[in-house]
Amino acid sequence: MNQLEHKVEIAIITGLSGAGRSQAKKVMEDFGYYCLDNLPPVLIENFIELCEFNMEEITRIALVVDIRGGIFFDALEQSLLTLRYKGYNFKLLFLEADDPVLVKRFKEVRRSHPLDPSAPLETAIRQEREKLIKLREQADVIIDTSGLNLSQFKNQMAKVFSTAAEDSKMSVSIRSFGFKKGLPIDADIVFDCRFLPNPFYIEDLRPRTGNDKDVQDYVMSFEESRKYFEHIESMVRFMLPNVEKEGRAQLVVAIGCTGGHHRSVTFANRLYEKLQDTKYPVSVTHRDIHR
Repeated sequence: MNQLEHKVEIAIITGLSGAGRSQAKKVMEDFGYYCLDNLPPVLIENFIELCEFNMEEITRIALVVDIRGGIFFDALEQSLLTLRYKGYNFKLLFLEADDPVLVKRFKEVRRSHPLDPSAPLETAIRQEREKLIKLREQADVIIDTSGLNLSQFKNQMAKVFSTAAEDSKMSVSIRSFGFKKGLPIDADIVFDCRFLPNPFYIEDLRPRTGNDKDVQDYVMSFEESRKYFEHIESMVRFMLPNVEKEGRAQLVVAIGCTGGHHRSVTFANRLYEKLQDTKYPVSVTHRDIHR
């Protein structure tokens, strides 16, 4: 099988313990990669073949391989040489950081070093760095995470895996809710509609919801409703590119009223319709509409 016949894009992530492999895995998942952690190197080729011939929907895979594999990890260099010889299209990403940064990270999570849990951290880090010298030399990309926050790290990753980054779009989830039932725990921003005129006090509208046109017409008939919605739409539109730039995969916009039946549902539906002209996938759900 020559290189042109291989269909799966492969990223192999390795490097120093504490340098950010777990974060790299999450980033690759956001980019649309199927990720597998701590796969023994001798099984890499078998796993790639499984994806190519039995799982057509998987076209991108990211494999995290590191020192936790113990004696199995020693086979990684040979496995990479075999993959290159057989024409597999993969990129080897090596993550590293300065010793003081690694020591600080281990102490923050109160973990011992996987290479030698009984050794002083500085000693184990030095030993691992020496052990990975040849692997580092094989790397297609090396990222030093010492001074990077998550957003900067994701941007660095995007430069390497640009096709995946372009295909991956931040999604927008709009959710209506009732304050009586509590705030949505995953909301990134919350808007409060309780100060607006309430259809609940109109006998004909009480049993209806913000999915009904007569309720929508009533809510939006007031100047304060229209102005407030304009502010919400403007704020969300301002946030979208800036939140995306930060590296998030989703923005959750929660809109609440007292019961979550009328005003919040009206506003959530209206915002959903208005944001259809953006590049972002948008969804709307009504948490409390039937409660």
